[in-house]
Amino acid sequence: MTSSALLLSVGYEPLHIVAGRRALVLVLGGKADVVTEGDEVVHSEHLEMPVPSVIRLRYFVRVPFRAHLPLTRRNVVTRDRGRCVYCGGRGNTVDHVIPRSRGGEHVWHNVVTACLRCNGHKADRTLDELGWSLGVTPRAPSAWSWLLVDVDANPSWEPWIVGSAAVSTSKTSSAP
Repeated sequence: MTSSALLLSVGYEPLHIVAGRRALVLVLGGKADVVTEGDEVVHSEHLEMPVPSVIRLRYFVRVPFRAHLPLTRRNVVTRDRGRCVYCGGRGNTVDHVIPRSRGGEHVWHNVVTACLRCNGHKADRTLDELGWSLGVTPRAPSAWSWLLVDVDANPSWEPWIVGSAAVSTSKTSSAP
């Protein structure tokens, strides 16, 4: 079983992503209800049950909650979906829109994912000096989007995680 399930609170807020097996245990133990069934089916001697894709806890649980996602290379690349914001190619480096050598800060709204070629070409210049434009507005991800780091989000989760993408990547023609 390779599937995973989105775990929701009693109030339908995303809490965590759990393995499909763990989701089944929570449902069979009476601790959670199935909101959306997945494509996989688990068979036992006396039971055949679809693996849930979205489950909701039956009781309120207090969960320690990180208010802010830390600004790391991994989280920036995940926010930008692994794409260079300048050319739309595969992004593997982090670039400061306003270079730190020019007074730019190391904050979410000044850091984007860039491919090695665009990052090297941009160097410590500003977008105005290069004649480039930023096709997206970088911003800090929502407080709970840490759930989605390194996870392929299932389309059935969309009603509960709308707005999780902090920036959408769009190809701009002004980059090299």
